Amino acid sequence: MAFPLLGFAAFVVFGVLLVLVGANQDALAKSLEMDLARSGLLGAAFALGAGVGVTGAGPVVDRLPRRPLFVVSLLASAAALLSLDASATFARAFLHMLALGAGAGFYDTLLNAVAIQDGNARGEASLGRRLAFLHAGATLGAVGGPPLVAVLASRGGWASSFHAAGYALLALAAWAAVVPLPAPSERRAASGAVLAPSRSLASFPLLALCAVGFAYVGVETALTVFAVPWARAHGLPQERGQLAISALWLGLLAGRLGMLGAGRSLGTRFLAMAGLAGGGVLGLALVLGSPRIELVMALVGVALGAVYPAMIGLTGTRFPEKSGTAAGLVAGAGAAGGFAVPWLAGALGDAAGLALGLGAVALFGFAIAGAAHGLRLRDRALARAERFKLESA
Repeated sequence: MAFPLLGFAAFVVFGVLLVLVGANQDALAKSLEMDLARSGLLGAAFALGAGVGVTGAGPVVDRLPRRPLFVVSLLASAAALLSLDASATFARAFLHMLALGAGAGFYDTLLNAVAIQDGNARGEASLGRRLAFLHAGATLGAVGGPPLVAVLASRGGWASSFHAAGYALLALAAWAAVVPLPAPSERRAASGAVLAPSRSLASFPLLALCAVGFAYVGVETALTVFAVPWARAHGLPQERGQLAISALWLGLLAGRLGMLGAGRSLGTRFLAMAGLAGGGVLGLALVLGSPRIELVMALVGVALGAVYPAMIGLTGTRFPEKSGTAAGLVAGAGAAGGFAVPWLAGALGDAAGLALGLGAVALFGFAIAGAAHGLRLRDRALARAERFKLESA
C-alpha cells in the first residue's frame, strides 16, 4: 500500500506544478514583462522540459533500479523551484521551468511504468483503476493549486508558491527514500518471468497514441495558461480566471474518478467520443461568446478527464515488456503538444485576438477524436482479417 499512496501524493504535487504558471500569470506577466505569446512560452517551458524527462526516462526505468531514480528526480525538481526568486528575468525563469519539467516528467514516467507493470500482472481492469487513481492525484493538485497560489501570493508574491512546491518535493524525496519499488519488467523477463509479447515500438498504434497525447496535453496546458487572460478579455477579474483553472481541473478530476469507478478499461471508442465532446464544448462557447468560463472549463474537463490515464493504459496493454519506454514516448508527445499548442494559441491571440487562439485549441480536441478513431478502425480491420484467416484455415 505504500507505493500507491506515495505515487498519489507525487501526482498531487505534479498537478500543482502544472498550474503554477497559469495561476500566477497576472503577476508573472508584470514581473517578467510578458505578452500573451511569452506567457504561453513560459507555460510551455514546463511541458518542453517534461517532454525531455518523460521520453528520456522510459528506457532508463525499464532497466535500472527505480527508487534512487525517483529520489533524484524529486530532488532535481525541488532545486529548480527553490532557486527561483522574484528577481528572475524571463530567460532565467524559462530555464528553471525547463529543468522543473525535466525532473517532474522523469518521475511521471517512472510512476506510470510501475503502475502499468503492477496493473498488467493483475488484469486490464486493475490497470485502468490504478492509473485513474494516480492521475486523479494530479487533477486534485491542479484543482487546489490556484487558490493555494492566491493565498501564498498575497503574502509573499509569486515566488512563494514556487518555493512551497519545492519544499513539498523535498518531503516526497524523503518519503520515497524508504519505500521499495518493483524491479523493471525487462530485468524480470531476463530472470525467467513470463510476460505477454510486445508489439514493435515502430508501429501505427504507438503513433496514434502519441497523436492523442500531443493533442490532449496541448489542450490541457493551453487552457490552464490562458484562463486568466480569457477572464480579462470578458472584463472579469483575475480571480475568475484562477477559479476557471480550478474548474477545469475539477472537471478532469470528475472524469478520472468516473474511470476509477467504471471498473474496466476504456478504449479507443471512448477516446474518440471524449475528444469530440471536449472540442465541441469549447468551440461552441467561443462561438457564443459565453462569459461563464468556469462552467465551460468544467465541462471541457469532464469530457477530457479520463483521456490521459486511458491513453497510458492502452499503451501499457499494447507494449507490456517496454511499458516505460512506450509510456515515455506517448507522454513525450504529450509534452511536445503542451509546448506547441500554448505557444501557437498565444501567437494567434496576439495577432488576431484570444478567441481565435482558443479556437485553435478547440481543434486539437477534435484531433484527439481523429487519432483515436483511426486506431479504432485499424483494430477492427485487423480483427476482421484475423477472423477471415481462421475461417479460411
